[in-house]
Amino acid sequence: MMNLEEQIGKIVEANGASLYDIETVTEFDEKIYRVSITKEGGVSLDLCADISSELSPFLDVNPPMHGQYRLEVSSPGIERKLTKPAHFKQSIGDKVKVKVLGGEKLKGTLKSADDEGIVIETKEGDKAFKYNELGTVKTYFEF
Repeated sequence: MMNLEEQIGKIVEANGASLYDIETVTEFDEKIYRVSITKEGGVSLDLCADISSELSPFLDVNPPMHGQYRLEVSSPGIERKLTKPAHFKQSIGDKVKVKVLGGEKLKGTLKSADDEGIVIETKEGDKAFKYNELGTVKTYFEF
């Protein structure tokens, strides 16, 4: 039996995109079920609308949460949260801001990532972290 995330992933892939992440957030007292997708060459509004119109009836039958919510299908954007080993692997070479559990903060370039952890290239040299040592990690863009 496929779980909900796998089923959503199949619908996204059938439209030529890849499932990046799913998160549930509350903004202004409204629950949002956010499905982030990526695609080689970029994500268009039309693609988001197509996937949303296919996901909507599916989620009516397989609700992702209790009560009212709004479905949002979008690109994770240039500055994105990295939460899974796959996210880190896709972002090798990108600039990242890292909050380490315990309070340390650093910036650098994501040099490598595997199933165990990551290596960040910083001005002070390379720093390695296991995933369980990391707090928030986001890519960032310098203009």
